[in-house]
Amino acid sequence: MSQQLEQVKALIKLRDKAHQGGGQKRIDSQHQKGKFTARERIAMLLDEGSFEEFDMFVSHRCTNFGMEKERVLGDGVVTGFGTIDGRLVYVFAQDFTVFGGSLSESFANKICKIMDQAMKMGAPVIGINDSGGARIQEGVNALAGYAEIFQRNILASGVVPQISAIFGPCAGGAVYSPALTDFIIMTKGTSYMFLTGPKVVKTVTGEDVNQEQLGGASVHSSKSGVAHFAVDTEEDGIRVIRDLLGYLPQNNLEEPPLLPTGDPIDRLEDSLNEIVPDSPNKPYDMYEVIGAIVDDGKFLEVHKDYATNMIVGFARFNGISVGIVANQPKVLAGVLDNNASRKGARFVRFCDAFNIPLVTLVDVPGFLPGTQQEYGGIILHGAKLLYAFGEATVPKVTITLRKSYGGAYCVMSSKHLRGDINYAWPSAEIAVMGPSGAIEVLYGKEMAASEDPAALAAEKEKEYRDAFANPYNAARYGYIDDVIEPRNTRFRIIRALQQLSTKKLSNPAKKHDNLPL
Repeated sequence: MSQQLEQVKALIKLRDKAHQGGGQKRIDSQHQKGKFTARERIAMLLDEGSFEEFDMFVSHRCTNFGMEKERVLGDGVVTGFGTIDGRLVYVFAQDFTVFGGSLSESFANKICKIMDQAMKMGAPVIGINDSGGARIQEGVNALAGYAEIFQRNILASGVVPQISAIFGPCAGGAVYSPALTDFIIMTKGTSYMFLTGPKVVKTVTGEDVNQEQLGGASVHSSKSGVAHFAVDTEEDGIRVIRDLLGYLPQNNLEEPPLLPTGDPIDRLEDSLNEIVPDSPNKPYDMYEVIGAIVDDGKFLEVHKDYATNMIVGFARFNGISVGIVANQPKVLAGVLDNNASRKGARFVRFCDAFNIPLVTLVDVPGFLPGTQQEYGGIILHGAKLLYAFGEATVPKVTITLRKSYGGAYCVMSSKHLRGDINYAWPSAEIAVMGPSGAIEVLYGKEMAASEDPAALAAEKEKEYRDAFANPYNAARYGYIDDVIEPRNTRFRIIRALQQLSTKKLSNPAKKHDNLPL
């Protein structure tokens, strides 16, 4: 056998060893927990045969605590590039079978290398997290590794899409890299995120709490809003990532992909002509409106279980990828509160960063009153949503379906925040406040002195509703571009987006803004 052939055989043997990660016993343990290995996850995520791995032979350089006797090829993270639906992506997957997926200096360098490459090439970065945290044996070098990753997350923000899948533990400083990315997907029952674990919580606050209660997928998808998607299995999580990328451009200098559809542009939805109830206090389901107007009824909702009075997510109109922001009348009458404002603002800013047009469906009675909201900073949080819409330079199409009162009218992508096309249904009520509240202010003294205050209130309420609580007053000033028939909504949105496809608008030059955080 020639020397070269022997070297090739040695290479193949080394590759096999690297593919084994922490060994078969630990791989079996991972499977028993209902989890896949790092390489299995990458294989599921990427197009078959497209993965090209980097740094398979990297190992740590630590000599403390006997670590020099334990060196594993790859050092606990698998990195490289491949394609999803034929489009280039960069990926890293932490390998729990190697030192519990703990991060070393070498481990961090591998991740930084593919993040740098992604920025140069203008392609998304997907990180699959399953790690016990910093490798304690490496001390400050491990912490430095985290900070190097954070710095790249910050610089890549708004330049290339960044997606984090949490498929196992993610605790301590490790949580900040996912938190800096655009979307976080968590698996129910097998993943968790928290800064300090249950033992520390017990010591410091006296609270008895387990990992799931402290930082499980259900907590972060419904209570904290940290996670955008909570899924039952890793396969579901992988599917969400692939679906999500289908709506996004490769980077901030490209347009989102256009997906041909057989759904007619001029499809009429007669059900929409009767969807708004006669009673202004009766709810209806905004999901029915969204499903009726988007291509093939397909809607990828983001933050589904968090601040459910606001709906955000991705859909298409005649193949054009859009971000939808909508009030949900079925939950708290669609009112804006702290969490809904933050949820909407974050989503609007993402869409604006990546050239995704915004379609806003408005039915909002105002901001939620009360000390809880005011003490929680609703002025600041509401300002975030206002700021996000006002700052956005992507095409903005707004449809007012029913209520649009007070400051909430301004905030929800109004004409005054550079809304490009603003339509209203005939059922729209655009005013400073609802008729009953308005007549209290305007005719309070008269009603108090009246022999029949209820009859006078009804009369004045009708007068106010006829004069102000309709779309025509706003249309008279050009704040509404047209009052449209509800069943034509899909057609009118598509025509608006087609007209806006060449929109050019830029904000004043500045180092960066000072968003009301």
